[in-house]
Amino acid sequence: MDAEQLKGSSRRWMNAALAAFVEGPESHDFAVHHAGVATEHLLKAYLAGIHPALIVDGRHFDSLLHATGLGSHAGPLAKVKTIGLVDSYLRTVKLLPRKIPISKEDLEPLADARNGVAHSAIHDSAHSEAVFTACLRLVDPVLEELKVDPNSYWGPYLVLHDKLVDEQVRQERVAAEALLVKARSLFEQRFGHMSPKERDVVLAAITSKPMITMGREAPVECPACGSQGWMAGEVEAIHHHNNGQVTIDTEEVFLSPHRFHCAACDLEVGTKLLVHLSGLPHGIFLDAEPHDHVDDAPPVDEGTHGRR
Repeated sequence: MDAEQLKGSSRRWMNAALAAFVEGPESHDFAVHHAGVATEHLLKAYLAGIHPALIVDGRHFDSLLHATGLGSHAGPLAKVKTIGLVDSYLRTVKLLPRKIPISKEDLEPLADARNGVAHSAIHDSAHSEAVFTACLRLVDPVLEELKVDPNSYWGPYLVLHDKLVDEQVRQERVAAEALLVKARSLFEQRFGHMSPKERDVVLAAITSKPMITMGREAPVECPACGSQGWMAGEVEAIHHHNNGQVTIDTEEVFLSPHRFHCAACDLEVGTKLLVHLSGLPHGIFLDAEPHDHVDDAPPVDEGTHGRR
């Protein structure tokens, strides 16, 4: 449960993962397994640095006793039950909203690959690079939050890290631009022959309501055709800090976007590509509604919350 020990362990596992990755496909099972372990340990280092209780299984009382300094009332420390990779990710994202560029959907292949190798010696090497790069992109903002020097963490593999991440980002930007081109072409096919007045009437009718629904939706101008599209996502409470006191704003929430859709040109963008479309906001402040879920628990670290 020691944050420094977890950071050191993460660095060692990641170096072993990168060493295996450069050996080629025959060693990619080791690479994804070790990268998964390294990522989990780094996420836990961040959480344990806030409080050790954040990395234990809340259903296991003895583990909570050890995490809260009451281990004398519990069983052996070696039997402490901690959370896994996915739960570590979910808790970190909750504490670092809008800083983690990897969605839960992006993370699942890494978790599946790590578990597949560990439990069944199964891994599809054809997906190694995508899985590995998702891991690297998740680790980067956590290293920054922990103020860990990237040179010391990545060591001699820093250049490889940069190349893999840059290539993945380039591919995503190309994919995002392709979506825009396709949407603009479709919009022209549908409405290019109409007069401006006729087009406005039709667009007002078909774009008035969101076609994708999640926790909340908000109207946003489409970056492809300029019509009214809709951003769908989940809302987060806005916390304010005054003289050390934490209060929750019950009048305003923050929409964390997961998908965008425009009925006029059929542009649809998921979490992974949203960040590459400069015309779309990375988040929206909305008036709170009675059904909005507001977490009553105050944020643990004042530096990781509030308006951005």
